[in-house]
Amino acid sequence: MKDLKFEQKSSLSRIEAADQLAALAEALRHGGNAELELGPGTMSLRVPDELSTEIEVEVGDGHIEMEIELKWPTARSGAPS
Repeated sequence: MKDLKFEQKSSLSRIEAADQLAALAEALRHGGNAELELGPGTMSLRVPDELSTEIEVEVGDGHIEMEIELKWPTARSGAPS
C-alpha cells in the first residue's frame, strides 16, 4: 500500500507544460525540502542528492506518450532501515 499518491491530469499549452517542468527542474536543482506548486496547492518533498530516473517514450495510435519517472527512498540517507 502506498503512503501517499497524487495524480493530476490536465490539458496544458506547450508553454504551460514547459513552465511546470521548469519549476520541477528548479526544485530538483535546489534539493533538500523542495516546494512544488501543483494546481491550487503546493506539495513539499524532501529531494536527496541522488535519485533514480526512467524515461519512457511510446509511439502508437496516433499519439506520443512520454513518461519521466524519478524515484528516491523516503528514509534519509544514513538513517537505519
